Amino acid sequence: MTDAVVVEGLVKRFGTTTALDGVDLTVAEGSVLGLLGPNGAGKTTVVRILTTLLRADAGRAQVVGLDVVDDAGAVRSAIGLTGQYAAVDEYLTGFENLEMVGRLYRLGRREARARAGELLERFDLTGAADRPAKTYSGGMRRRLDIAASLIARPRVLFLDEPTTGLDPRSRLGMWEFIADLADGGTTILLTTQYLEEADRLADRMVVIDRGRVIARGTADELKAQVGGQRLELTLRDAADVGEAAHRLRPLAIDEPRLDESTRRLSLPVSGGTDDLAEALRLLAGSGVEVLDVGLRRPDLDDVFLTLTGHAAEDGSENEQAGDRTPVGAGEGAA
Repeated sequence: MTDAVVVEGLVKRFGTTTALDGVDLTVAEGSVLGLLGPNGAGKTTVVRILTTLLRADAGRAQVVGLDVVDDAGAVRSAIGLTGQYAAVDEYLTGFENLEMVGRLYRLGRREARARAGELLERFDLTGAADRPAKTYSGGMRRRLDIAASLIARPRVLFLDEPTTGLDPRSRLGMWEFIADLADGGTTILLTTQYLEEADRLADRMVVIDRGRVIARGTADELKAQVGGQRLELTLRDAADVGEAAHRLRPLAIDEPRLDESTRRLSLPVSGGTDDLAEALRLLAGSGVEVLDVGLRRPDLDDVFLTLTGHAAEDGSENEQAGDRTPVGAGEGAA
């Protein structure tokens, strides 16, 4: 299978801060790659380099066989980009937004209008086509934003945290739209902080932290690196968290995680429901009152704690991640 995106040894510095430190990755044509990492890991920096909005200090990158520096104009014509925040004109209608983007991509007026109508129907926005975008919900704006990135039928689509700020229902709807695009053969690079999101949408994943690739593989392969399940307990009294951790320590296959502020205790275990039953036996008669207990699979925080020693905490990247310019509009677009 041909690689639609090839990245080798990307390095990018902002002053004394190294945002990317030798990133390598590939995205097979017609597949979905999930680029995972906490805020500030370098995900958006990678996307901005691949979409010609930022130049790397070292390394090389190709999209559909085109160098992102030497062939920047041709790259822009072949890709679509949706940033972290919906980049729509609030005072234009949904139809007008899409028509405008189509003209920026140098489509003829008739083609731009036809394409706008097709995408409004595809993204279930026909009923709101003549309403100003400022009247749209967050989920509708995100759908309009992705529709705009598809106006010129890009071969590769970059989605930079497309579900940021959406409520759970809107997020599920967005996942369905992205899955439909992937099923239709669009090559997608998706950045996200959510392992669940990548698990649902991505064929393979690359995890970066502090500008370096720290893991790659499928969701199951990443979770296997963490290992086992998590036994989680919520206690009535925060003062009992330490006592519970001490009593349950023999069950844990690694260090337990304690959070007195939420009265929660999390232990990596390997015995499944047998460990759950044993935990309740060990706490019986101790005076520790358990409000809730259960087993769950590892999540992104577990992956990061195992691989890096820290959770996927908030941070900040070194550029305005939400900016999106119509990247297919020619040399002046960036």
